[in-house]
This record gives sequence, C-alpha cells and structure tokens, in this order.
Amino acid sequence: MTKVKLRGKPISQGRQTLYLDYYPPISHPETGKLTRREFLSLYIYDKPKASLDKEHNKETKALAENIRAKRQIEVQNGQYGFLHKKKLSTQFIDYYKEEAKKRTGSNSDNWNSSIYYIEEFFNEGLKISELNSNLCNEYRNFILTAPSQRSKEKKPLSRNSAVSYFNKFKATLKQAYKEGYLQSDLNVKVQSIKPEETHREYLTLEELQRLYNTKCELPIMKRAAIFSALTGLRFSDIQKLLWSELQQSNAEGYYIQFRQQKTKGVEVLPIPENAMKLTGERGEPTDLVFKGLEYSASNNNILKDWIKKATINKSITFHCFRHTYATLQLSLGTDIYTVSKLLGHRELKTTQIYAKVVDKAKREAANRIRLEL
Repeated sequence: MTKVKLRGKPISQGRQTLYLDYYPPISHPETGKLTRREFLSLYIYDKPKASLDKEHNKETKALAENIRAKRQIEVQNGQYGFLHKKKLSTQFIDYYKEEAKKRTGSNSDNWNSSIYYIEEFFNEGLKISELNSNLCNEYRNFILTAPSQRSKEKKPLSRNSAVSYFNKFKATLKQAYKEGYLQSDLNVKVQSIKPEETHREYLTLEELQRLYNTKCELPIMKRAAIFSALTGLRFSDIQKLLWSELQQSNAEGYYIQFRQQKTKGVEVLPIPENAMKLTGERGEPTDLVFKGLEYSASNNNILKDWIKKATINKSITFHCFRHTYATLQLSLGTDIYTVSKLLGHRELKTTQIYAKVVDKAKREAANRIRLEL
C-alpha cells in the first residue's frame, strides 16, 4: 500500500517548503501519469530564532501533519480528490448540459427538455462533487410532482416523461462517476422511477392499407411511415438510412445492415420486397434513401391530416408505425423472440408490451360473439 510521508525541500532565505511524498507513486486521475509529490504551499524556517518563527514552525507542521493524515486515509480508500481540483469545482448543471450536447436526433430533443427541470431544481452554483444520495432522492420526488413546462394550466408532468427525464439524470450520474467527478456511484444508490403501463396505439392491417391508398401532402412522409410499418424501423434510423446499408443477396433477399441510432447496436434486418417499392430509385452508396425527411411540428401536422383523411380515428404518431409492425407480426403468428430480434430490442421484456396488446385484442374479439343464454 502507498505510504504518505511529510518531507521538506530547501528554498531561499533559510526556509523549507513542505510536500507530501507518495510511495509507491499513485496514478494522477487527470493525466494518468504516476506522481509522487504534492506540494502544500507551506514553509518552515530551518533555524528559527524569534519566538514568532518558532510558533510559525509549530503551527505549520501541525497543519501539514493533519493534511498528511487525511491524504493517507484518502489513498487507502482510493479517493484522490486532492489531485483533481478542476473536477471537484465543476458545476453540475454545466456538466449535465455537456452530456445533453452529446446526443442527437429525437433523443437530443428529449435531453434538452429535461434541462428545464434540472435548472428548476438544482442551484446554479452547485458543484457536481456536492451531490449526494439525499439530494438525488429529493430531485426524484420533485420530478414526480413537477408541473409540465408545456402546460399552460400547470398540469403535472406525465409519469412516463418523469421516468424519461430521471433516467437521463441517472445516466449523467453514472457517467460522472466513470469520469472521476463523483467519488461514489450515486446512480446505483438512487432508485429508478417505475414507468406506467401505457396504451400503445397501432393500426390494423385494414387501416394500414387504407392509409396507403390515401394521398398525403408530404409524399416522403407517407413513404417513410409505411416503410416503418413494414420494417419496424424508428424514425431516426429511417432518416439516416444510406443506400450502402440497403443490400441484397440471393440467399438472404433484401436486408439492412446498420447501427441503431438509439441503442448504437449493429443490426441486420431482413425487409420484405414490397417495402423496397417505397424507397424509389437507387442512389449513390453515401446518399440518403429518404432524403429530405425531417422531424418538425409542421410535418407532424401533415401526418395528423393524412391520418384524418384516411378516416382513422386514432391518435397516431410516427412511432406508432413501429408499434403497428410489432403488433401485426405477433397477431399473424410470429413468435415473440423473433419479433424482439426484428425490433432490435436488447431485452425480451421490452417486447412483451406488444404481446399484451395482442392478448387484449384477442379477448375483445372473443367477446364479440354473444348469445342470450
């Protein structure tokens, strides 16, 4: 184990500067290099004559010895906080915003929305090193009851929005610990918020066909939406899909080899031939398949109008086409394990929500046949 000793080095005017000597040396958390010395910016006189000089030496040695003892305990616990003052002084809100900047697409929008609640709860001057379990749990309680920033009537934030925002907070804690900004892993000490089971809207095969036969003001939106219903791809993955990722072989037929925008996992996804009819004329390998597809409020309104024109009385968002794919696959007999793989889910439990939807539909169908007995 590393020992910490107090030593002195001669300097000018008959004085010694005090420093701590670490042996064996320890790794500096900022540079990764081994280091042995920590200078304390304290000095003593070699040959004190006046009583004031003797008193100075006595008090300074006592202070230096206290620091040495503290450092020895920190070294034993693996906590070298004294070596990364910059990290200790980093403000939490600034760090959180930097984490948000790393995200892209719709995930970026969600992170940016969560910043509002971080700023509402945490003081601007709070250092990341000042976070503790109690404060994190207080934020958990706050986000569960906070009014939605988008509601003029100050309605409470929806449960699943609170889940999403709090998960981002926990992800930030996890990263901060990994990078040495936190000396303990607060993420594992703070309980997650359990999501509510939500109703996932989807289209029946009849409705999907009717929608395909209905004109849309934005043709590329229509093509991308139906493509999602036939492949299960998310908007973010369709938006960035390149022609080089869309491949064909005699043995496998058409398939897409790509990295999921959300999970970052590399997937090989077989796609049906009729989905290829929605891609148009093949472009260069680096060209986007759905060039011009954008996520915006105006495009969302066009989507709603298209749904309405098809006389579909459901609240359908673009993501519902992915739900449609999953639900139709299960209802047509595809096993849940295969559907999970087709959707690129990491865990089977994520797919099970669709199985519940299908079970509910089966129950409703069974109850339609009634006799007066």
